Amino acid sequence: MRSLSLLLVLLHVAITRAFIPLIDGGKNFPQLYDGYFNEQICKQASTAVSRAISAGKRNIQVEFPPVPNVEEVKFGTPLNLKFGKTTVARDLKIKGGYKPGSNVSRNLVAYSNVYWGKRVASALRGSPVGGKPVGFLTAEPVDFSEIGNLGDISRVGSLTQKARAEGRPNESIIVANPGGEETWPRLVSAYGEPNCPFVIMNNSYSTSYDVGNKKGFEEAYYLKRISRGFVFRAFPGPWQAVLEKPDGSVEVLKEYKDKPRLREVAELVREESYKRYAIGNDRWMSGRM
Repeated sequence: MRSLSLLLVLLHVAITRAFIPLIDGGKNFPQLYDGYFNEQICKQASTAVSRAISAGKRNIQVEFPPVPNVEEVKFGTPLNLKFGKTTVARDLKIKGGYKPGSNVSRNLVAYSNVYWGKRVASALRGSPVGGKPVGFLTAEPVDFSEIGNLGDISRVGSLTQKARAEGRPNESIIVANPGGEETWPRLVSAYGEPNCPFVIMNNSYSTSYDVGNKKGFEEAYYLKRISRGFVFRAFPGPWQAVLEKPDGSVEVLKEYKDKPRLREVAELVREESYKRYAIGNDRWMSGRM
């Protein structure tokens, strides 16, 4: 009887652990690049934003490569094509789908950010019934008339006076790739509503040249590639220095309670990689693109 009880306990733990990633994506570094296709990154980002909002955070940063192999998106890789065709175009129900020469194929990063915004919007809306309205604004070229499914996003537009005038009371806002972080507080003043979540999503460059931002936006979900690895954080968890190994697997080398400096993390990961693999840890040469 005791053995049976122990077996049932172990089975319960195993089942629980198996299903947690299905619920919130899990707390560990996401699978690359499967996390783009099996919704792990969607769930992790949405959960992190929801937890940040519950903790009282209102100005939030969400930052990760919007497309797998984003460095090669101008030239196109099989992963770029797969993500654009089977995930972005299909989920957004883009008219005509993903085809060569289509807007979504020529501006995959911009449309991918709409996809990610849609998937995170539920965390901003809150209750499915009577929740907050969610607006999505972007500085990127997107023809919203092509998009047939925006989910919980109920207003879209560019960063214009028109979009500013159309703001609604109690509205949460997501802004994709707006530019240097010195402009973010002005965007909140122009487009945000008092005490409502305002999310900066997937800015394409940093003007602080460091981890995260220096304008007080909570880095709720942050995944940044560095040489030989990554910096990762999912709120309220710690910051992590992550080594990418030659076979594509990853290892957390160090955790930080407080946000580390980019130089500190980059040196740690790079030196550990060289110590273990010398020059044999190169994702370009190993075909991991």
